Amino acid sequence: MKTVVMFSSLLLPPSQTFIKAQAEELQQFIPYYVGCRRVQGLTLPEDRTRVINQGNLLGVAQEVLFKVSGFAPKLYQEVKQLNPVLIHAQFGLSGALALPWARSLKIPLLVHYRGADATIREEHARYSSLNHWTYFRQLEALKQEARLFLTVSKFIGDKLLEQGFPPEKVRPHYHGVDVTQFCPDPAVSRQPAVLFVGRLTEKKGVQYLIEAMAQVQAILPETELVMIGDGDLRPELEALAAKKLRRYQFLGVQPQTVVKEWMNRVSILAAPSVTASQGDSEGLPNVVLEAQAMGLAVVSTLHAGIPEAVIHEETGFLAPERDVEKLADYCLRLLKDPELRNRFSATGREHVENNFNRHRQTRVLENIYQDILQNQL
Repeated sequence: MKTVVMFSSLLLPPSQTFIKAQAEELQQFIPYYVGCRRVQGLTLPEDRTRVINQGNLLGVAQEVLFKVSGFAPKLYQEVKQLNPVLIHAQFGLSGALALPWARSLKIPLLVHYRGADATIREEHARYSSLNHWTYFRQLEALKQEARLFLTVSKFIGDKLLEQGFPPEKVRPHYHGVDVTQFCPDPAVSRQPAVLFVGRLTEKKGVQYLIEAMAQVQAILPETELVMIGDGDLRPELEALAAKKLRRYQFLGVQPQTVVKEWMNRVSILAAPSVTASQGDSEGLPNVVLEAQAMGLAVVSTLHAGIPEAVIHEETGFLAPERDVEKLADYCLRLLKDPELRNRFSATGREHVENNFNRHRQTRVLENIYQDILQNQL
């Protein structure tokens, strides 16, 4: 089988299960995970993982040199010996880092845009990290030289077009979820609880969910808010919850098995995403797909690609961003009406099976690879 390089600067944070899940489902290609350094998170196959920075001072210097110049001769030679047929860069910033290798290896470069990489504004981000500096310095070359730009939603595709990306190179591609793995257990009774799963950052809108849950608990005091995930805002969000809420849990980062257990037990998945102050937006959060596959009604927002995945008043409810009253009202309607929840549960599961089946979407991705290699894209 042919080798494809899955290039990502960091390999791989716990929030990026979708990258590994789809890569490991490839049937016509062998994925190798290549990046700047390993981070605490997902377990990757050691025999198919390569990084520049091995975690010592020399590794740090080599990583900086690579980001500035594209020069990492040892790892480059290792990758060259794999005879890869293409590089699939995960996120726009990694696309800019991988561009020099695509040139040298003379193989196509695909860049997958997923959210902040397409929405954060240059004036806020250019000097926020070395990755961002390299990205904006290389952006025009990336537009011209990359073979294809995949986007996790049509919304993200529109953002790229607004920035002058060639329209013929921009194509949406939904990841999807494993509908055989994410499926509800009808033997488990649902509890009066609302679940949030995600990073505790500004664009996730958690503060508005906490405010909304205070209104919910004023009417249905037995309702609990369960928070899975971690992030910079956790201390202040915990303080806000302590002040506003009667029943809540912050569980931190949890393995997928635990997330699925909670998705099977609660009544609602809340995803109150917002556009952050520096423009950072979601692409299409996988958690809303996983929840619907689990037969879980969703309360989310009219934000980014979410309306492509959650159908308002059919599989869930979508409130305007930062609208605490609407979030509370939608949660209360679902908590009070089991029949409505059951209807959303059935239509949500069907919607994901028909449009976001990961097995099917991976076959689409492999067809994209083949079309590129045959110069049809």
